[in-house]
Amino acid sequence: MFDDADPVLRRVREVALAFPGADEKVSHGRPAFFTTKVFAYYGWSEKVAEGEWFRHDTALVVLPDADERLALLDEGAWVPPYLGGAGWVAIDLDASNLPRVEEYLDMSFRRTAPVTRVREWDARR
Repeated sequence: MFDDADPVLRRVREVALAFPGADEKVSHGRPAFFTTKVFAYYGWSEKVAEGEWFRHDTALVVLPDADERLALLDEGAWVPPYLGGAGWVAIDLDASNLPRVEEYLDMSFRRTAPVTRVREWDARR
């Protein structure tokens, strides 16, 4: 369900794997980035009609805090099925927002990673 040669995935992977203790696995056929918990998924699908799904192959699914979530939704992010009820949002990455990948991943990493990993990340910056 994804192409390792996808340049957007390469950028997401580069940024995500730079976080302390970050690793990657395939979950539900899509790349997932995690420490002890998943902090991002790459690619998702959205139900558009009964029995019909639309693939968002370059979507980044992250877990922002409540205020950031509202701001992202105002900017065009959407609520992904299954995870949306727990506060996750999906952002379709394109040329206009690809430079913000680190910002998106950072906010989610901080919500899911152990405190020691967040401190390590802050010390690196």
